[in-house]
Amino acid sequence: MANDKLAAGSRLDEATGTQTVGHEWDGIEELDTPMPRWWLWAFYATIVWGIAYVIAYPAWPMIDRATEGVLGWSSRGQLATEIAEQDKARAATVAALADMPIEKLPDDPALMRAAVAGGRAAFKVNCVQCHGAGAAGSIGYPNLNDDDWLWGGNLKEIEYTIIHGTRQPGGKDTHTSLMPAFGRDQMLTDGQISAVADHVLSLSGRAKPNASGAQIFADNCAACHGADGKGDRQFGAPNLADAIWLYGGSKAQVVQQISNARLGVMPAWGGRLDPVTIKMLAAYVHSLGGGEAFAATAAAPGETAAAQAGAVPQEAGDVRP
Repeated sequence: MANDKLAAGSRLDEATGTQTVGHEWDGIEELDTPMPRWWLWAFYATIVWGIAYVIAYPAWPMIDRATEGVLGWSSRGQLATEIAEQDKARAATVAALADMPIEKLPDDPALMRAAVAGGRAAFKVNCVQCHGAGAAGSIGYPNLNDDDWLWGGNLKEIEYTIIHGTRQPGGKDTHTSLMPAFGRDQMLTDGQISAVADHVLSLSGRAKPNASGAQIFADNCAACHGADGKGDRQFGAPNLADAIWLYGGSKAQVVQQISNARLGVMPAWGGRLDPVTIKMLAAYVHSLGGGEAFAATAAAPGETAAAQAGAVPQEAGDVRP
């Protein structure tokens, strides 16, 4: 009677007493072995759990949202709760930073450490895209770890640069400087540009002195870079004698910059980040290695080199266009 119930082509395997499924290939047959009971009960349990889950939690997608679930939980709600908890925990520190003038921040080492830690996090979100994860920059993007500054390297000057940026379109208070394109605009010949490049490289010992280039430099470049090529922060003119280069220090790269000046842009973060975050960013950049101390009377950003004379390098950073 049992044999009458077997599927077409199937049979009972004599060795195991298990029915075959009727498939056979080259003498190999498949047994219709029942699933283990523990496996079946686990499978049934997952079905029950799945039904309970879609009832309790957001699950079914709709036109503009998902079903909310009877527990009212959502990942966005949990995130908002955690952010609120962190904001509450940080409230005292944020309030202290908001009240503390940035030039007084080094007087409170604990608050300074908190500012640097917060600035490090903000830097990873907003600044690494240009300056790199280690703030070392690349061609056209300044290295913030050295002690070469175009617009000043004390805390207040760095804060000002972050707030207003460099050559920010429409920015009334943005740092602005303009280097002529001496080749593109036919202000100098190729030979004169080559001679000037030799002179510029000689200022840092990378080439032999070039008398002709020195004269051309004095006539066309010294007004901004100074007779000794050490730059002028009043104009955002870089120091050409320190072997630190924004657009590269080979002769070909220097010739390219003289011929067709590239003018970088740094966003003005004042309209994008809150004042405390900007203050923390300034503290972090200042801590990277080249942050400068304040003069006896802190000079406002953009004042003359005479006002900057009291600034003493501390460690090594750079905010340049």
